[in-house]
Order: sequence, then C-alpha cells, then structure tokens
Amino acid sequence: MGKRDELIAKYADDLKNKCNITPDMALLTKVTIGCGPAIYDNDAQTVAASDSAELERVKNSFLIKKLGLQDGPALMEGINAAVDTYGKSERNKYRAVFYYLLVKHFGKEAAYK
Repeated sequence: MGKRDELIAKYADDLKNKCNITPDMALLTKVTIGCGPAIYDNDAQTVAASDSAELERVKNSFLIKKLGLQDGPALMEGINAAVDTYGKSERNKYRAVFYYLLVKHFGKEAAYK
C-alpha cells in the first residue's frame, strides 16, 4: 500500500466517522489525486477553516477555477456547509475530504470523470 493509498484510507475514515458519510471511493480517489502534492505537505494537506483568506482561496482556486462555478453567495454557503459537516471543532480538516464534500454539495462529480 503506497502513501497515497494510506491517505485515501484515512480520508475515507474521516468521511465515515466525522462526517457520517459513506464515501464514493472512486470519486474520493480522483479528488485526492486532483489535490496533487498538497496532500503530502503538512501545512497544505489541511484547510484552515477559521482563516477567511484560506476559505477565499478555496472558493477562487477550487470552486471557481476547478469546478467552474459562478461566484456568488452560494459558494460561501457551500463552504460553510462543508465546515459544518466536517465539524467546526475538528481541527484537522483534510483538503481532499473538504474538496470531496464541496464536490458532493455542488453536484459537480462530473468534473472528475
């Protein structure tokens, strides 16, 4: 089992135990691969949900550029829904899990086909 497979298993565990979601493993794998080398960097592998600048980056870089969504209040509502699903008290919000929650929230699974 490679490092990426171990991380995907950890992300699936977070989805099951912290978010109460049964993950679509194929989609989770594609979202994880889409995160690139960030998943291996201690700082970049998590989303600082309490940092408004970080959430703005997620909105611009992921939701608008990657998923092709139009800017508007619905984007921050989706981000806040992902934060709530993951748990506000959960300190380590893994980027791949967070992005997975956003993909599901916005119904943009086709971006990973």
